[in-house]
Amino acid sequence: VQLQASGGGLVQAGGSLRLSCADSRRTSSNNGVGWFRQAPGKEREFVGAVSWNGAYTKYSDSVKGRFTVARDRARNTVYLQMNNLKPEDTAVYFCATARSSGAYSLRDEYQYWGQGTQVTVSS
Repeated sequence: VQLQASGGGLVQAGGSLRLSCADSRRTSSNNGVGWFRQAPGKEREFVGAVSWNGAYTKYSDSVKGRFTVARDRARNTVYLQMNNLKPEDTAVYFCATARSSGAYSLRDEYQYWGQGTQVTVSS
């Protein structure tokens, strides 16, 4: 599995970004995919996740109602749509493939991690 997160950048507070997580080896199609983020000096934290078929999603309380995770199985890509961004959303964002098919919030449920993409939200 080779995951690549992309789409990060600099945006003003209140703006939107869409991150993409592409699985170039197309081996995660039966697995859940999650998004995590890590700000400087902080632990990596759960953001959102989607099940293998896209039917189930899960979000952290801090992003619920603002972020949406969805997957395009034909393109083997998972997206993180981020709306109404806040300065506290600034972090490096990572995607990861779960060990099984659901949408999970615990880091231990994930086995493969991609390189991160930086998101910076200015006030």
